Amino acid sequence: MDLIRLEGIRYEIDGAVIIDGLSFAARKNEFVSIIGPSGCGKSTLLRIIAGLAPPTNGRVLYEGKRIEKPRKEISFVFQDFALLPWLTNLENVKMGLSNFEVSDAEGDRIAEDLLRKMGLDGFENSYPNVLSGGMKQRVGLARALAMKPSVLLMDEPFSSLDELTANIMRKDILSMLKATDVPVNLVIMVTHNVEEAVELSDRVVVLSNKPTRLRAIKDVGLPRPRKRRGRNFDDIVDGIYADLTG
Repeated sequence: MDLIRLEGIRYEIDGAVIIDGLSFAARKNEFVSIIGPSGCGKSTLLRIIAGLAPPTNGRVLYEGKRIEKPRKEISFVFQDFALLPWLTNLENVKMGLSNFEVSDAEGDRIAEDLLRKMGLDGFENSYPNVLSGGMKQRVGLARALAMKPSVLLMDEPFSSLDELTANIMRKDILSMLKATDVPVNLVIMVTHNVEEAVELSDRVVVLSNKPTRLRAIKDVGLPRPRKRRGRNFDDIVDGIYADLTG
C-alpha cells in the first residue's frame, strides 16, 4: 500500500524551475532514499512531502489524502540537528509534542523514555552544547519520534557526523525501526552518499540535475544486514552512479 504518493510535482522560485513534473510512490514498510546531484532540490522535495513547502503544481498524498500542511503522522529529522541551545535536551525533545495536547508530566515521560532509548540517560537536563554530533542527532531523532509518526523524513541525517559515528547511527536506526514500540511505517531519506543509500534502502530514487526529473528507481533487494563490499552491492552502487552521471 502506498503511504506517500507524489503526482506531477513542480516547484519554481522566481520563475526558475527547480523540480519539473516529479512522480513516484513510497509504500508501507519501506526505506526509500532520494539521491541526486548537489543542488538539484532534494531537500526542497523533502519539505514538500512534509507539507512545509507547497509545490507550484502537482500534489503529495498521504494514504490517498492531499498534504497541504504539516501533519502529525509525518515527522522530520534535519541535517543540522536544529536543536535550540537555550533548551535542555529534554525540552528539545518535548518540542516535538508542542502542537498536541499533552500535559507537562506526560511530555516529560515521553521525552525521558525516548532519550533513554537513544542511549542518552543522564543527559536529560544538559544542554546541546555538551553533546557530540552523534548525540545531538539522537536528540533530533527522539524529537521527531515524540509524536509517534507513521512516516519519518530524514534530510542527510549522517552527513555532518564522522564516519564511525555515522556507521553506528545507521545500524541503530535500522534496529530501532524493527522495534515493536516504534510506529514508523516508512522512512524517506535524502542523501548524497550512494553507498549509504544502498546499505539502508529498499529502493533508491535517482534524480537528475535541475530542472529535476526522475531518472530511475532502483530496487536494492539485498538481504540485511548489508556490508559495503561484495559484487552484488558494488553492482547496484555502480548502476546508481551510471544513472546519476548518464
